[in-house]
This record gives sequence, C-alpha cells and structure tokens, in this order.
Amino acid sequence: MRANGLNGAPMHRPALAMTLLLSFCAPVAAMVGGASVISSNAQPVVMIVSDRGSFCTGTAIASDLVLTAAHCVLPGADYKLLEFDAERKPVLRDVARIARHPQFRLKTLLAHRATADVALIKLARPLPVTPAPLADSSLRAAIGDRFTVRGYGLATRGNGKTGGTLRAATLVATGQPGNRQIRLADPATRGERAGLGACTGDSGAPAFTTSGPPAVIGVVSWCTGPGGSAGCGGLTGVTPLSLYKGWIVEQARKMGNTLAP
Repeated sequence: MRANGLNGAPMHRPALAMTLLLSFCAPVAAMVGGASVISSNAQPVVMIVSDRGSFCTGTAIASDLVLTAAHCVLPGADYKLLEFDAERKPVLRDVARIARHPQFRLKTLLAHRATADVALIKLARPLPVTPAPLADSSLRAAIGDRFTVRGYGLATRGNGKTGGTLRAATLVATGQPGNRQIRLADPATRGERAGLGACTGDSGAPAFTTSGPPAVIGVVSWCTGPGGSAGCGGLTGVTPLSLYKGWIVEQARKMGNTLAP
C-alpha cells in the first residue's frame, strides 16, 4: 500500500506559494469522491496555512486552541489560520505557539508507519466558535464503525483550485483498527474503487464519532488511492487520540486551557 501525505510537507508533492493559496481559497470544494459541502460558519473545523504554501485542516478544541496533525506544523515555517470575512476575503489569524507530540517521528510517518501525529496550536486571539469535544480515551474503533471526516482539502487530486471549502464524508472503519491507527474507507467502495476520502489539505482533519453527540476520535494523517495505489479516494488513515489524550490535556493546561480528561 502506498500512503500519501496530505499537506504539502516534505513527504508530499510541492505546494503552491502562499500568495497563490490565498487567491484560490474561495468556496469551491474539498475532499474527493463528491463529499457534501457544509457551511463553515461557526464550525470548529479550521484551515491552517504556512508561508511555504502548504495547507491543512484542524479543529478548535477550545476557543483559542486547535488540534491538528504534527506533520502539518513542522519546524522552519510560519503558520496561520485562514478565514474568510463576510465578503469572502481571506483573513489570517496569528498563531502564538505550537506544540508537537514529543513522540512524533517524521521518518516513521514517511515510512508509512504509525506515529504520534498530533499537535496543538495556541492562537493569539480566540475564535467565535463552539469548540469540539474529544472522544473518551477508552473508546475503540471496530470494523464497520462509521466516522465523519470534515476537511478543507482538494476535491480533485493535483488541482489546487479545488481546495478551500469545508466538506464532510461519512466513512467506515476497515482492516484492523487499533489505538495507533484507524483505516477508513467509503462504505460503498471499501477502498477498492475510487470513492469518498481525504486528499491533499485534509491532514489534521477531525474524524468525528457518529453514535451519540459528535466527538473527535482522531486526526487524518494519510490517504491512498483505490486498491492501495498512490492518490486519493481509497483509504483515509487516522491517528486515534486514545494514546495521546493525556498529553493533549496536559499540554492544553500549560497553554492556559482546561479540557475534560
């Protein structure tokens, strides 16, 4: 299986420059396979951009704290949140601090193995949103369980103009889901044919539980094309939060936020 990164970091294909990124982020599409467009107004799901031209998705878990993938916020770049005002003009929000899980290893991720691909972004100013809750750390995914992924990534692989609008897709757990990795697929195609799934820009996107009130069970780390090929629309790889929730709660406390353990 050939997994693909999703944010334009070193494991991914070259990304567009920041100036081009800001020019195409009008409401178009996100996630491949015809995922449903949803309103981004008051959503806790946000878009993260870097001065190197890459972009990712994250989730506000407090008014000024965003959860995303560690490989979305690698050292050596400047990161901001991208929003749109009432006239759909881009507005950048400043980042005050970034914390990557200390056990995250980029080389491990590049080798397509599970790692602590989680990070927190402390914002300079709060967001006007209702934060998303984290799933209970005892929750485990089972084959057939359904989760909803929401992201700002591309709707067509390789076409940067198809990124920038929030879309959602309900996917099903397949393979052998565990506490280090969950593989999700379109329930209609099971990853063997092109279908719903994450693509470039969906790194860090939340996977929400669908039974009971929605809660974030993990973040998107990688994707494949159909049948394990390179591309998008096959499998969507999620890093579960169960092993890392303790670190998230403690790091949030150090950043001035109190989260439910």
